[in-house]
Amino acid sequence: MTGSFFETAGPAVRLELVSARGSTPREVGTVMYVSADRTEGTIGGGRLEFIAIEAAREMLSTGAGESQLEIPLGPEIGQCCGGYVVISLLRLDAGMLAREAVRRDEARRDRPAIYIFGAGHVGRALAAATSLLPVPTVLVDEREEQLALCHAPVEQRLTPLPEAEVRRAPPGSAFVVLTHDHALDFIVVAEALMRGDAAYVGMIGSKTKRASFERWCEKSSAPVGDTAPLVCPIGSGGSGDKRPEVIAAFVAAEVIARLTEARAAGDAATQQELGGGGLHG
Repeated sequence: MTGSFFETAGPAVRLELVSARGSTPREVGTVMYVSADRTEGTIGGGRLEFIAIEAAREMLSTGAGESQLEIPLGPEIGQCCGGYVVISLLRLDAGMLAREAVRRDEARRDRPAIYIFGAGHVGRALAAATSLLPVPTVLVDEREEQLALCHAPVEQRLTPLPEAEVRRAPPGSAFVVLTHDHALDFIVVAEALMRGDAAYVGMIGSKTKRASFERWCEKSSAPVGDTAPLVCPIGSGGSGDKRPEVIAAFVAAEVIARLTEARAAGDAATQQELGGGGLHG
């Protein structure tokens, strides 16, 4: 989501998927916002979203406060998922929309993020790729001139101590290390591994560089422990093409796969704590 929508949209309707049975394009809890002329987010696209947007704008025109849609995803609406969804609609005035933005921003602060260390060619290409993902990206470098070359809409952090950013990162974050200095790479990777809660720790390089890192760990006083979680080389399931944009595409896929696996595991654990039935069972 972008702050500009919340700041300038005026009255809007909040759409939330409150029930989803069978095959559906998005999961329960998915939210989008609809104003008179714009939308923010998506509940799955297609005819389902078109119907929901129409209903939201009808609410805006009539002044209705809330409503609910129950939609079968079948031939009758030209969508063949085969599932069934319930969508709640709540009208928000400008003040309510602003408060909603604050709440969401506060919730996002502790959300896992993708940390990219190194704003060189590959780092900038990776920032551009991950900026399209529904996960915050933070690009970290100690070189101001390199950060200035990144035009992707991601957070930038200029710091003489990149490893300190690892310590401050939210639990479950992903760390991709590709600085201009092998020694700095090793320090940042060691910090990420020592956390013990990273969804992904990757370092650009080769099998030889990984072996060098493991030897460095043996000599280091840092309690790095098991280096098995380290991914090096990164994006090795790719095509072998060395262009930064291609490398970035494969690494972004690798990272988001780990993050979504971790999220799914967390959701499953929460459902088990609730007695196995989930929130909507």
